[in-house]
Amino acid sequence: MKLYLDTSSPETILKLDDHEYRYNFDRDLAEKLLKFIHDKLQENNKDFKDITEITFMSGPGSFTGLRIGAAIVNTLASELSIPLYDHHGKKHPIIIPEYGHGANISKPVK
Repeated sequence: MKLYLDTSSPETILKLDDHEYRYNFDRDLAEKLLKFIHDKLQENNKDFKDITEITFMSGPGSFTGLRIGAAIVNTLASELSIPLYDHHGKKHPIIIPEYGHGANISKPVK
């Protein structure tokens, strides 16, 4: 089963072969994304071990969303020993997010 994940915007997109799921996690992405993926796999009578490759929308987009998504796909690909691709179709040992701009760091309050 091919997994595609896009966490670059507020609406997360998960594709499992021909099935597409969209969900807005708001501020709960880090806490709930892995369970969301697992639940959708189970809805298709599959488990993590059934994933054969992963494609990740590596950016540009939300700094936090891309970092969380990249951590998840990098871990899954490593643990499952499966190929990992960016949204351009290029294979990577790990995904490095493409933020599209520098970090927007606000000045300290003090």
